[in-house]
Amino acid sequence: MKKQQLILAVGGVLLFSALFFFGKTINPKKTKQLTTQHQANDEHSNAINFTDILSKAKSKLSVDKLHKLEAIENKLEKSSKDEQIHVFHRLASFWKDSVGVYEPYIYYTAEAAKLENSEKSLTFAAQLFIDNLFDEANPSMQNWLATNGKVLLEKALEINPNNDSSKIGIGACYLFGNISDNPMEGIMQVKAIVDKKPDNLYAQWVLALGSKKSGQYEKAIERLLIIVNKQPTNLAAILHLAECYELNNDYIDAIKWYKQIKSMIPNKEAKKELQKRIEQLQH
Repeated sequence: MKKQQLILAVGGVLLFSALFFFGKTINPKKTKQLTTQHQANDEHSNAINFTDILSKAKSKLSVDKLHKLEAIENKLEKSSKDEQIHVFHRLASFWKDSVGVYEPYIYYTAEAAKLENSEKSLTFAAQLFIDNLFDEANPSMQNWLATNGKVLLEKALEINPNNDSSKIGIGACYLFGNISDNPMEGIMQVKAIVDKKPDNLYAQWVLALGSKKSGQYEKAIERLLIIVNKQPTNLAAILHLAECYELNNDYIDAIKWYKQIKSMIPNKEAKKELQKRIEQLQH
């Protein structure tokens, strides 16, 4: 079973992770299955342009919904700053609640946050980009998510330069977003925080996923164990821990942690899929 299949089978794992680390931040892409279809892009292609995203999304709207959207968009041109904030929120709500397309939702949430220019709104909007950065496989979309998230977090740091979570988020953008030829920029930025505050679980999480991405499974396991020891019900960390053990050919420990997840979730279908994975590793 592939990683994404297992994650979907467990159900709610990544949502749990988002809630655990970021409080009210929720990943609508996973919880409501909001989606748009991207063309597969070459790893070295240019970053995705939001105009293209919006055009593709609009092409799939019914005539009625398109008219409703245009009515909202037309209010932007002659609006004051405060009115524009309201219109951007309306546009975000339209794409999220009325249509169920994720990228325009987070884009307009970000535009409203830039105008509001509060640390709370900027970090909330940034996390919508970063939450999905960890899972996105398309290099061009990774770049788009990371670029937007980084801009928002840099603005947040201008307001509060001491916010470690914002610094860690920027590190994640470097690590997972294809925005630099030197991802060590991200690693060093996050590692500096971990060295001072080893109990910062968000930083441990980002470094663990970075190690996993680069095939350094033992380092990933070390950091994931720190998280699991502090938060033994963190399903996302346990799932990645089990997978890292499996990728490191330590099937005994992989089975141990897959069994742990199985004992913690109520969903029968997820339990069944986990049992299949366990049985595959036992043979």
